[in-house]
Amino acid sequence: MADAGVREKWQEGKGYKPQQTVAGFVSSAKTQAEPCHIPAHGGQVQKIMQMFAEAPQPFIDLSTGISPIAYPAKLPDLSVLHKLPEEAEEVALQHAAAMAYGVSDPNMVVAGGGSQSLIALLPRVIKAERAVILGPTYSGHLQAWKQNDIPVSEVSHFAQLHILAQQKNTVCIVCNPNNPDGRLIQARHLLDLANTCHAAGSWLVVDEAFADIIGQSIASALPHPALLVLRSFGKTYGLPGIRLGFLLAQERVAAHVRALLGSWPVNAIALAVGCQALQDKAWLRQASVKLFAARSRLKKLLTEARLNHKGQAVLFELVECEQAVDLWRHLCQQGIVTRIFPYNSHWLRMGLPSCEQDWLRLEAALQAWCRL
Repeated sequence: MADAGVREKWQEGKGYKPQQTVAGFVSSAKTQAEPCHIPAHGGQVQKIMQMFAEAPQPFIDLSTGISPIAYPAKLPDLSVLHKLPEEAEEVALQHAAAMAYGVSDPNMVVAGGGSQSLIALLPRVIKAERAVILGPTYSGHLQAWKQNDIPVSEVSHFAQLHILAQQKNTVCIVCNPNNPDGRLIQARHLLDLANTCHAAGSWLVVDEAFADIIGQSIASALPHPALLVLRSFGKTYGLPGIRLGFLLAQERVAAHVRALLGSWPVNAIALAVGCQALQDKAWLRQASVKLFAARSRLKKLLTEARLNHKGQAVLFELVECEQAVDLWRHLCQQGIVTRIFPYNSHWLRMGLPSCEQDWLRLEAALQAWCRL
């Protein structure tokens, strides 16, 4: 989300008060002022840790909200890279995704190279005159519409979307569960909003990148004529490098998106791994149990560190405190990278460690923070 957009909403008395900028110069009682340059998204650990040369290694990346449990995929033989993907392989992935996401017709499934690539394509799919985003949220949505010269506004309350959705040719965008605060909106309320959009000649886009573990989805409402749903593969299955994501929409819209993507939008490795993982319901159930337990452990550590935290997403927690930037810096000094945000210096998002050694390092770092 752009800093300017937040300031604009604050001036209107409708949004979040702009906080201390963290991408520039930061100072506090606990740390000495120094410049820090934060990537636009999670990850980029090596780039961040160049500022903390004395930090212990290996670095722990808790900045992305990606599952620490990677699906144990059986990779195909490299000979598959000697030929183009077959249409039957692409159709098989559509069927697997339809079953996994509760969509009645595989023709309503579009597979692409990650959900971000599909987000960037939406302004060419939906001929909207304006976009309204429930925020603060993932910045990729705002960027996609702004880059296509579509006016974008942000609202902080779900009820405001119902009002603005009544304007024809409006696209309403909701991330559910939301990133970074883990806000969760019940599917029935989203369906009411989709109906409002349909009656007005508008659209609703629901980004369910973190929905797999929670089990809250509106995808089964398709083929609702005003609804489009995004799903991310890499976050849930711990394989972001596969670059696989899905758009779910009524068949006519899905066909249009596939035409825009062109031939072979998904590589052979992603086709094979995606089919395996999406059909492996037993693995997803087992991983979900482990992830819920890990989230409970993270909540306990944060509570013991006297840090206020919130959110209903399983793969991350949002810490809210006045010294969030200083906490981020302290953790970096311990070799642990989390996520801070340029639009609110009181927020820090933290994902789940992947092994016992990482848990112990995080626990020790939080205990050290309490002693400062």
